[in-house]
Amino acid sequence: MKMNVRKLFITGIVLILAFAMWTVLIQIVDVQSVGQNGTDVGFATLNCLFHKLTGVHLSIYYITDWLGLVPIFCCIFFGGVGFAQLIKRRSILKVDSDIIILGIYYIAVIFGYLIFEMLPVNYRPILIDGRMEASYPSSTTLLVLSVMPTVSFQINRRIKNTFIRRLINASVLLFMLFMVIGRTVSGVHWLTDIVGSIIFSSGLYLIYKSAVLFLDKKRSVCSGIQ
Repeated sequence: MKMNVRKLFITGIVLILAFAMWTVLIQIVDVQSVGQNGTDVGFATLNCLFHKLTGVHLSIYYITDWLGLVPIFCCIFFGGVGFAQLIKRRSILKVDSDIIILGIYYIAVIFGYLIFEMLPVNYRPILIDGRMEASYPSSTTLLVLSVMPTVSFQINRRIKNTFIRRLINASVLLFMLFMVIGRTVSGVHWLTDIVGSIIFSSGLYLIYKSAVLFLDKKRSVCSGIQ
């Protein structure tokens, strides 16, 4: 158990570092002024080739954009769970530790999202409603892949019914696949934007999961001592 937690944490850190390296590479490898209004795009040959291959599908973009509200509602739901526990137990120290960590994790995800919105690495390959928008990393992909795995993780911890767990886990997996593929082929992001989101969100989630399992282990040891 201890080794698994350590491996999860180390893997998460490695992925975060890989994301940082990927972000640097995007700004120095094959940079060409092929973006909107002549803006620079890294890995330009690969990105342009993939963009021409997929084309632009605004209907898929709008569908995935609206479905991006799903992980937000999930965040609100778990926030409500934590708030209900706080009211009932009258102390934040008595709120389930995995819910507290989940709240901190969601804040970290939002913080990461805001940083890249304020400091654009590159811009979308097309104008959205006539405006240039930050494109890296794909915010919708980041949100989906950061939040939805926590839904499965929490469901597996809190629901004992095997059928319900499998149903929810399968639904979450299919939803994530649809969203990632949809954002990739919609033509509103460069391929490197999607890759960056996958790496970043995977690293964040593994760190969150390792933190929860570490506290579980610590609580188990303390209970054994008592």
